[in-house]
Amino acid sequence: MSRVGSGQADAGVGARLKRYQDRFEPVATRVLLLGIFLTGLTAQFVKPVGDALEGKAYLGGALLSLVGYVLYDAVKDLARSITAPTRALVNSRQLGSYVSEAFGARKVEISFLGYTGETLYNELYHRLEGLLDDPGPTKRVSVRMLVPDFGQPMTVPSRIGGNGEPVDDPDFRKRQELRCRDYDDVLSGLAAQITDNGRVTVVCEYRSYPGIPRDKICIFNRGQVLHGLYNVATRMRLQDQEFYDPKGYSTDLNVWSRQGSASAEEAVTMWTKHFDDLWNLAAVPYWRRSAGI
Repeated sequence: MSRVGSGQADAGVGARLKRYQDRFEPVATRVLLLGIFLTGLTAQFVKPVGDALEGKAYLGGALLSLVGYVLYDAVKDLARSITAPTRALVNSRQLGSYVSEAFGARKVEISFLGYTGETLYNELYHRLEGLLDDPGPTKRVSVRMLVPDFGQPMTVPSRIGGNGEPVDDPDFRKRQELRCRDYDDVLSGLAAQITDNGRVTVVCEYRSYPGIPRDKICIFNRGQVLHGLYNVATRMRLQDQEFYDPKGYSTDLNVWSRQGSASAEEAVTMWTKHFDDLWNLAAVPYWRRSAGI
C-alpha cells in the first residue's frame, strides 16, 4: 500500500472509531449511571441485597448517580465547548491535512472560492492521484472550483500605475486565466481517468464569478469551512513592472467545524449556503464551453 493510500485508510479507520464512540458512549454511560442508581436504591430497601453489598450509604450513592444521569448531557456539552474551540486560525500551507481528512469519507465534497486555487490544486492533485492505486473508503469525489472571471476588466489583479493606482492589464489577466485553465485540464483529466477505472467516481468542475478575488473559502464535506481574506494590496514584480497580485499561500484562514460550538455550526451552515448560492449564479468558463465539458 502506498504512503498516500495508507494515510487515507488510517484516516478512515479513525473517523469510523470516532463515529462509533460518539454514537455509543452516551448510551453506555447512561446505562452505567442508571444501573448504579437502581442497585443502590434496591440495596437500601431490600435487606439481602444490602447485606450482600455490605454498605450503609446506598441511598446517597444512588441519588448521586441519578444526579449524574440527569446532568450527563450538560456536562458533555460543557466539555465539548472547552475542548473544541469555536474557530481556529491556520495558514493556507496547512491545507493538506484538511484535504487528507476529507478523503477519509466515502463521499468527498470539496468546494473552493478564491483566486487561482493553486494551494488547493496541489493538494487535490496528489490525493486524487492516490485514488488510482488505493481508493480506500472513498466512492465518490466532487470538486467545485469558483474562480474570478478574468475576461472582465479588474482592479485586482492589475498593473500598478505611477501613483500606485490599479491599471487593468488584459495580458496579466490572461496569464492568470491560463493557470486556472491548466489546473482545470489536469484535474478533469485525472477525474476521468479515475472514473474509468470503475471503483471511484470523480467530478471536477470550474465556474467563474465577476469581481476581484477578496475571499478565500474552502469547504470540506459540508462540515468544515476555512475562510480568510486575501491581501489585495500584495505586490509582485514581473520583468520591469509591478502588479497587484494576491498570494493565496500566505493567506491565514479561520476554521469553523460542525464538531465545535453551536455558533461554529451556524457559521458552517451560513458559508456553505453562501457558496452554493454563488455557485448556482456563476457562469461556466468559456474554455469549458468550447471544449464541451
